[in-house]
Amino acid sequence: MAHSKARATDGKVTYPPGIKEIADKISKEEMVRRLKMVVKTFMDMDQDSEEEKELYLNLALHLASDFFLKHPDKDVRLLVACCLADIFRIYAPEAPYTSPDKLKDIFMFITRQLKGLEDTKSAQFNRYFYLLENIAWVKSYNICFELEDSNEIFTQLYRTLFQVINNGHNQKVHMHMVDLMSSIVCEGDTVSQELLDTVLVNLVPAHKNLNKQAYDLAKALLKRTAQAIEPYITNFFNQVLMLGKTSVSDLSEHVFDLILELYNIDSHLLLSVLPQLEFKLKSNDNDERLQVVKLLAKMFGAKDSELAAQNKPLWHCYLGRFNDIHVPIRLECVKFASHCLMNHPDLAKDLTEYLRVRSHDPEEAIRHDVIVSIVTAAKKDLSLVNDALLNFVKERTLDKRWRVRKEAMMGLASIYRKYSLQGEGGREASKQISWIKDKLLHIYYQNSIDDRLLVERVFAQYMVPHNLETAERMKCLYYLYATLDTNAVKALNEMWKCQNLLRHHVKDLLDLVKKPKSESSSKAVFAKVMVITRNLPDPGKAQDFVKKLAQVLEDDERIRDQLETLVSPSCSCKQAEVCVRDITKKLGSPKQPSNPFLEMVKFLLERIAPVHIDTESISALIKQVNKSIEGTADDDEEGVPTDSAIRAGLELLKVLSFTHPVSFHSAETFESLLGCLKMDDEKVAEAALQIFKNTGSKMEESFPHIKSVLLPVLQAKAKRGPPRQAKYSIHCINAMFTNRDTHFAQIFEPLHKGLDPANLEQLITPLTTLGHLAQLAPEQFAAPLKSLVANFIVKDLLMNDRIPGKKTTKLWVPDDEVSPETMAKIQGIKLMVRWLLGVKNNQSKSGNSTLRMLTAILHSDGDLTEQGRMGKPDMSRLRLAAACALLKLAQEPCYHKIITLEQYQLCALVINDECYQVRQCFSQKLHRGLCRLRLPLEYMAVFALCAKDPVKERRAHARQCLVKNVNIRREYLKQHAAISDKLFSLLPEYVVPYTIHLLAHDPDYVKVQDIDQLKDIKEALWFVLEIIMAKNENNSHAFIRKMVENIKQTKDAQAPGDTKTNEKLYTVCDVAMHIIMSKSTTYSLESPKDPVLPSSFFTKPDKNFSNTKNYLPPEMKSFFVPGKPKSANVLGAVNKPLASAGKQIQNKASRMETASNDDSSSNPGSPQRGKTRLDSTEMDHSENEDFSRKRADSTDKESEKPRGRKRGVTASDDTDNKPKRGRKKAVAANTTAESEDQWDEDNRPEDEQNSPPKKGRRGRPPKSMAANQDTPAKGKRGRKKAAPPPEDDEEEEEEERAEEEADEEEDEDVSSENIEVKTKGGRQARTPRRSQGADSVSESTPQKRRGRPPKSAQPPAKKPTTRGGRSKSAAAKEDSEDEEEQEEEEQEDEPTPKGRKKAAGRRR
Repeated sequence: MAHSKARATDGKVTYPPGIKEIADKISKEEMVRRLKMVVKTFMDMDQDSEEEKELYLNLALHLASDFFLKHPDKDVRLLVACCLADIFRIYAPEAPYTSPDKLKDIFMFITRQLKGLEDTKSAQFNRYFYLLENIAWVKSYNICFELEDSNEIFTQLYRTLFQVINNGHNQKVHMHMVDLMSSIVCEGDTVSQELLDTVLVNLVPAHKNLNKQAYDLAKALLKRTAQAIEPYITNFFNQVLMLGKTSVSDLSEHVFDLILELYNIDSHLLLSVLPQLEFKLKSNDNDERLQVVKLLAKMFGAKDSELAAQNKPLWHCYLGRFNDIHVPIRLECVKFASHCLMNHPDLAKDLTEYLRVRSHDPEEAIRHDVIVSIVTAAKKDLSLVNDALLNFVKERTLDKRWRVRKEAMMGLASIYRKYSLQGEGGREASKQISWIKDKLLHIYYQNSIDDRLLVERVFAQYMVPHNLETAERMKCLYYLYATLDTNAVKALNEMWKCQNLLRHHVKDLLDLVKKPKSESSSKAVFAKVMVITRNLPDPGKAQDFVKKLAQVLEDDERIRDQLETLVSPSCSCKQAEVCVRDITKKLGSPKQPSNPFLEMVKFLLERIAPVHIDTESISALIKQVNKSIEGTADDDEEGVPTDSAIRAGLELLKVLSFTHPVSFHSAETFESLLGCLKMDDEKVAEAALQIFKNTGSKMEESFPHIKSVLLPVLQAKAKRGPPRQAKYSIHCINAMFTNRDTHFAQIFEPLHKGLDPANLEQLITPLTTLGHLAQLAPEQFAAPLKSLVANFIVKDLLMNDRIPGKKTTKLWVPDDEVSPETMAKIQGIKLMVRWLLGVKNNQSKSGNSTLRMLTAILHSDGDLTEQGRMGKPDMSRLRLAAACALLKLAQEPCYHKIITLEQYQLCALVINDECYQVRQCFSQKLHRGLCRLRLPLEYMAVFALCAKDPVKERRAHARQCLVKNVNIRREYLKQHAAISDKLFSLLPEYVVPYTIHLLAHDPDYVKVQDIDQLKDIKEALWFVLEIIMAKNENNSHAFIRKMVENIKQTKDAQAPGDTKTNEKLYTVCDVAMHIIMSKSTTYSLESPKDPVLPSSFFTKPDKNFSNTKNYLPPEMKSFFVPGKPKSANVLGAVNKPLASAGKQIQNKASRMETASNDDSSSNPGSPQRGKTRLDSTEMDHSENEDFSRKRADSTDKESEKPRGRKRGVTASDDTDNKPKRGRKKAVAANTTAESEDQWDEDNRPEDEQNSPPKKGRRGRPPKSMAANQDTPAKGKRGRKKAAPPPEDDEEEEEEERAEEEADEEEDEDVSSENIEVKTKGGRQARTPRRSQGADSVSESTPQKRRGRPPKSAQPPAKKPTTRGGRSKSAAAKEDSEDEEEQEEEEQEDEPTPKGRKKAAGRRR
């Protein structure tokens, strides 16, 4: 080699044979030709050709001269570069060039030539490819490792290759580039930051999107060199992430994007980097944490990622960011959840708890995205989400924000349609989400019109899609109805009822619009517009739109005709679709894509359009029922027992017969119903009878052949059928036949003559039938009915105890265990009442006689003969029947007038009966009458006596009843502003005088100044005032204060001359006044009007009498703590566990508007009075949660036995002259006398602050006194278990809806369903019954017991030990035949949609 170098120094250049000198004197073309020959020569040479290598050494040096390296012609440069590449190959491992500068120039020159690779269509591309292939194969650039400027050379090479790579290059080009670059990384001593940046920049999303091929090249390079380049990558991230040296690279701002790309390329590149991310997740910089969270979300959520399993600490650290204080970070975590659930189902367990916390997040967007994440995963595959996750979506359907509720409802609906209707996922999936249909319909119980409209939309589009064929649609509805729970069925029925009602409103509007314009018609139109407005979203805006619609209807006859067709009873589903389409098209405008008026009209049309039910649909539904009867239906496949399917089908038809009666008018339908009447299932026959009653008004003229077959069946059932079928048969005849008197006579005569008191079991149906005949045709049978009542019912039936009752300690037994004699007596009482309700006058004084009879039953504990032959359950039944009968009569004005105050008070005390079922059923009847605005206002005061009911659910139910009744009355007054003459009977504030009077006559209130008794009075008053004072509308607090002041200027009309009675009245007034003063800041203002006091309760004020005395004992005043409700704690830190979240702040009004399942007898004097009602629950919530009320604990150890009626008892020696009363005072099982009587609640736990004081029931002597009593063992009554709340047995059959319409004239906006809160399980609550006896009677007390006179001669009763429970069905069944109960016997724990409680509503 030394020799060759010597040769090179002589300067002579030897060219290959045939090639002349290549110099600047020749033309470009000639130079190119000669260079090509040189290229070929070098191409053919190999490293072993020593002679040639020496021969052409000077040529190699000559080709590296500046003349060639800087030649202007690109072809020349390319050929020279090819020669140089071959020279490096031939002379390897040592290059013929020794100068570092020359080497740098050469390699920079070669690099510049590689740019020619960019144009793949160039004629010279193959030569460029040869150049690349040569230097890659030889690894020529490795020579540069020793150069000082090697980094510059390599960086320029990398940049060039990344620039020229494009989609025109084949795999070989790509491979050679990777080979060339990877050799530099793998064989070099170091990788500079600049060179690393040149590679990594291609991974940045912006560059990646611009040149996908460069990204692929960088990706391939990094995969090839992962082990060698990893330390340099780690160093780069260390500098940026840990040391914060962002100046080390221009890519510092893209560091998180690079980490994601590198992880996707090869996770080994980040072995030392990922732990640094854990540190960054805990950074104090919100934006930095957010970037890391976004990065890790992509890394953990990637489809094939195993990062969570490989790096557990990082995974758990990431999960902690679900509770980050920064909202965008929590939001990002929640969004990530759906990808994680879909791609990594095994991580669902880890995510569940964090999603639960975030589903209660204060931020609406986060709660919304929790739903989206879960629903998205569930729609992909139901197996990806567990039941807990679906339950979070279920909870959010009650969120306080509409956007969140809507997302949750629509999400559940789409899941239901996919897996239940469309059957994807099989039976298991369908079974897993079977609860969704019930939950969606339960939402119809909410007050918000938006929620209810969405339920209607969900039902029409997802649950029973209206676009299905008729037969398929009805099959879907049939099996849906058969599988819904009771509350969902009620909600669905209510939905149809509301839609039907709105259809009638629109029909009325159309009728008004067509009338000639006048002032009266304009007022009527406006009133109807207001009614329709309340059925649409955002009533404030909707009012203007409905007015505009009314104007359009006046002007546009075509739209009016279309709308008339739509609301016509005979409109078919197909017609409805056409009408809706035409109306919206007519009202729409292409120029105005966003049209709020059109949207409102669409909402209205959506509600009134009959998209499910028409004549064809009813026919298809009947056929489906017939298939089940014949055994050819798919009942088993649908998972519904055939009997249940048939019964549900008839129930469905019954409901539809009320809302769509015209659709039933077909011979085929009526013939099928006739067949149902002959079935053995009583429920099916009852439903068929009710359908006939609702739909058969035109049967006589349109279907005479049906009538001729039906009439004998009805007559037979009226005479010998089950009682309920007999009842419905009579009403069918009344509704369907013109000559009803003849048919009635044919039924009445044989039944009247055949009454035999000796055969009690055969009396029940005849008495039921006669009772309804007496109500429907009292004049037709006036004489025989009067004789029947006086002689048979009273003398033979009620005044005789033929069969001794069973000796039992139970206070209630199921229906099938009630004696026939008691059932007959109950029907006898009902017959009397129905007869009076039919007569509707008291000219014969029969009303007075009946009232005396009923009060005698109550006085005697239900044992009218007082012979002691009746069993306790029978006595409970008769007490309930008598009390309900009094309520019935009180709803008729002519009988309400003759009910004395003593009778009213005695009836009121039934709500404190010792039997749970009596209290329950009586309160339901009371609530129903008040809701219909039938019962006078004084009966609302009866609920005040529930303040100390020992069972939480009873107190909660009473509170809900009060809330609903107050709201109904206020809403009614808003809608009927002109009825000022009825203000006294409707304004809720006027219940206060009645409450004060009732409590003043409370038999447990004996000692005027007794602190314990006054505490009870205070509890009862606050039970009512808390709800009445919730809203200070029109300065009502001052009005109530003025009313109480006025009462103190009067005397008790019941005993105006009795000083003690009046003193009690004034004392109760002072209690009320102190409550008002402590809880209101506006009570001292001027009253808006002068209150009117009921003259039957109070005398006229004496102008010469000024009663300013304070009757309260001084120590009582300390129990009235002034001040507004305290605000709750606010959430301190969002990323704390859910249990540390604060309670929602609620003011008085919001709390009052919420019907709670919690204890509702909260103390006005309690320092914790201002806390939300949920303070007594065991739930924790986030700050913004609008809480649902949690049901009372099913093992409520503090449940106490209510005041009840007791017959004879032995006396205690020392009673302090305090008479004993029938209502028992119960004591919590484990409390002492001191804790029971303690009023100061400051030391009580927070969850007990709003609970009633745990002290004895009213009427029980103080323990300090009782402890010293020497009570004979024989007469001492131990603690007796209170009647257990009803269990989840079969529900009472819903009452006939059409009878309600015909018989009750119920206000269209008032719903009468019960809002009972059901107790879990069969809880037994223990209660003491105090000793008392005949000799304990105090002469100074006008009323010894709760409403009953003393019975001094009665023997002591034995100590009872147990009480039996019964179903709610049994509790109400004997009353279900009342003609006033035409609605369902609602015994469920949820209110009906009309009476829905807000507590079940918003939960954030």
